[in-house]
Amino acid sequence: MDHLSLYPLRFEPIYQYRLWGGRRLADVLSAPLPGDGPIGEAWILSDRDDHPSLVADGPLKGSTIGQLMKQSPKDLLGNLAGHYSRFPLLLKFLDVQEQLSVQVHPSDAHKDLIPTGDTGKTEAWVVLEKGEEARIYAGLKEGTTADVLRQAIKNGTVSDQLASFGPRIGDGVFIRAGTVHSLNDVVVFEVQENSDVTFRLYDWDHIDPKTGQRRPLQVEQAMACINFTQGVIGPVVPQIHDAKPLPWERLINCDHFGVWRISEEFAFVAGAAGTCRVLVCIEGRGDLDYDGVDYPFGEGDVLLLPAVVGACNCRPNGNVTVLEISLPEIR
Repeated sequence: MDHLSLYPLRFEPIYQYRLWGGRRLADVLSAPLPGDGPIGEAWILSDRDDHPSLVADGPLKGSTIGQLMKQSPKDLLGNLAGHYSRFPLLLKFLDVQEQLSVQVHPSDAHKDLIPTGDTGKTEAWVVLEKGEEARIYAGLKEGTTADVLRQAIKNGTVSDQLASFGPRIGDGVFIRAGTVHSLNDVVVFEVQENSDVTFRLYDWDHIDPKTGQRRPLQVEQAMACINFTQGVIGPVVPQIHDAKPLPWERLINCDHFGVWRISEEFAFVAGAAGTCRVLVCIEGRGDLDYDGVDYPFGEGDVLLLPAVVGACNCRPNGNVTVLEISLPEIR
């Protein structure tokens, strides 16, 4: 692939069948859902060999994020170039119509449980829609030990040991690796480390209609990963980012990513000079101005701002809400 200058990049969503999914992502993304079955996930920025994201438009249309990582690492990642052989985050929209399996992801400390080339998996959610049965399960109730949890798995009473709450639209939830979690009847945006390692503890007796069978569990691997001192997890308390010229809310700030929420009806600046950022529009529409060219965006659109692009002016068309995602910092 010949060298081409980078610009704000939009990617085609990659829809994923999930038995617990629904059809609500049709209301979030403009690309039509395939078929008529349950779609649980839309991978919107993925540098995975099995599901690589493709640039949706412009001179680089059809290129994968992996190709851009190899072709222009410095232009794409700035000072993170050389630290990552693939894009370090995986971004998704999830439609959990029926209960997600009770699961846990390993941390980087559990190297014996992580396939070669993968990492641990810390993640975060922002709630976009909720149904009548909406529930977020995050962490274990006080007093839940490994022995108590094993007995609950045996008895089919795992849900009795899970801490949970009824979410509100806009809630941010931080799920550190090692945290037992599940979701029900919600649509969320998810940002996570670029990993696909999940261990199921319990699957609510789901039967996969494609196989007629229950999905396998990975109880021993999951038990080895659980942080039993984690405790109960609730929604994050947004922090107003006073250093910005408008009230940005910082939802998440961890070693793996940061998440800010910007709600505005007037022009503002997004991104940062020399740093790669990702913008996710979750409400409204507007235009991003870069190098004299307008890049329109609407609900469900994701724009990767390469480091060489830096900060850009955003002009909302009415009220708009976007999430700005930052990559890991070099320490």
